[in-house]
Amino acid sequence: MEIRPHDSILRAFNIDGAGTEIKKFGSGHINNTFLVETRNESQLILQRINTAVFKEPAAIALNQRMAANYLSLYHPEYLFITPVPTVDGQDLFVFNDEYWRVIPFIAGSLTVDQADDPSQAFQAAQQFGRLARYLDGIDLQEFKPTIPNFHNLTLRYNAFEEAVQNAGAERKATAEELIRAFLQHKDIAATYERLTNNPQFPDRLMHHDTKINNVLLQKGTYKGLCVCDLDTLMPGKIISDLGDMVRTYVCPVSEEEPDISRIRIRQEYYHALMDGYLSEIGDVLTEVEKEHLFYAGPFMIYMQGLRFLTDYLNGDVYYPVKYPQHNYNRAINQLTLLERLLEKEAVLQEIISTCLGKARKDI
Repeated sequence: MEIRPHDSILRAFNIDGAGTEIKKFGSGHINNTFLVETRNESQLILQRINTAVFKEPAAIALNQRMAANYLSLYHPEYLFITPVPTVDGQDLFVFNDEYWRVIPFIAGSLTVDQADDPSQAFQAAQQFGRLARYLDGIDLQEFKPTIPNFHNLTLRYNAFEEAVQNAGAERKATAEELIRAFLQHKDIAATYERLTNNPQFPDRLMHHDTKINNVLLQKGTYKGLCVCDLDTLMPGKIISDLGDMVRTYVCPVSEEEPDISRIRIRQEYYHALMDGYLSEIGDVLTEVEKEHLFYAGPFMIYMQGLRFLTDYLNGDVYYPVKYPQHNYNRAINQLTLLERLLEKEAVLQEIISTCLGKARKDI
């Protein structure tokens, strides 16, 4: 049966339901997303926000509106996807305790779910870098976390230690070697703790979910157009955005791949994403941030691996699983990716130095 949003929702955004075609849109799994095609052939995106994940939808709307206002003032040429207000001038409409919003549909755009060419990694990373650069200097005081502690590695590490203590005997025995391997990399968590207390490692307005399908590319050319899916736009550290790109662009397979022999580091993709990102934001970063650009990858991979292993030890209470060892295999996958990355640290640091040098010359 086709799901169709209630006409009251459409009317709230001044959309005439008569003759309007509505169909599910995109590959996202969090919010319910629809493409709305009106009688005059205009297109809009209609979304129901998942309040199980985003418990304060008003924080999403507030952050996006403040960012939009700042960008319209200082970078009016930048394409920032700003919500379409309701007839009452609100960014959200509440219907039956559900939160709905409308955002523009960007004609001539497309998304890809994985980087199949280094140029795609470059274009996506460049867009995330450009957004971060344009938002550099914005006052973060009024921004709110849309998912509190989303990338708080100290919290994730403490939850892991607690799960190890409280795990059932069978799962703990199965994961004994894996637990030991993650504990051997606890210096990654210690580095995070140290960085969060360093004033030269500042908070910035970060996207926090920099998978490649959160960038709109131009049909035909695959040139980057803009960043999309801004629900997690909130204050954070540079390692969040950069680390998520390293975690998801550089390896040819995702965390769902159980065959660890397929996990490898594609240096050309690493170079492309660093080149794209640093070409935009390289000259804005502090020296401490520049010194920890490589660390961004281990930070994000280690944290995600910890989360999978923690969930396995807790009995699979958070991530949906398709078979009993699913989270266990995901954790092994991320540990393998981490080790592959660390093996190449010297050559990847050289790539970073090259890209930083190029960024300085481009300014």
